[in-house]
Amino acid sequence: MIIRKGTIQDIEKLKEIGTLTFTETFSLDNSQENMNAYLEDAFSTENLKVELNDQNAEFYFVELDQKTIGYLKVNIGTSQTEKKLKNALEIERIYVLQEFHGKKVGQILYEKALELAKMKDVETVWLGVWEQNLKAIRFYTKNGFVPFDKHIFKLGYDEQTDLLMKLELNTLTSF
Repeated sequence: MIIRKGTIQDIEKLKEIGTLTFTETFSLDNSQENMNAYLEDAFSTENLKVELNDQNAEFYFVELDQKTIGYLKVNIGTSQTEKKLKNALEIERIYVLQEFHGKKVGQILYEKALELAKMKDVETVWLGVWEQNLKAIRFYTKNGFVPFDKHIFKLGYDEQTDLLMKLELNTLTSF
């Protein structure tokens, strides 16, 4: 398995893995109409160009046998989706193809995010997770995250509640 930083040349790969992993994760619990509306916007070429060219956002792909099996997106500074914490890094997305769930790919991407946080010398890592995504909430809780707030995430026309969770890096002895 290798992890590599994404570039603008990866736009089609990002569109493909992003759409597929989001669909696998959320399609059973949401209407097709809302899924389509969200995917058309979030993974449009125009939107992905902006995200890939953003100096405060970074994408990382995890590849196995030359196949992309998951990805990570982190944000710092003004690119964070919420401005509630100072000197923080946001994990906006960790998504892994369903066939690779349970194989530590998400943990590897999470550890990459912590490595980036250390390199950027931030104090806090935070994220938003859908309150109904109990598997993800357990994953982040197991890794030391605690809830600190909530926000609304629009999935198409549906307003959903995300738990905002954070990890204070000064509480970690090493990572």
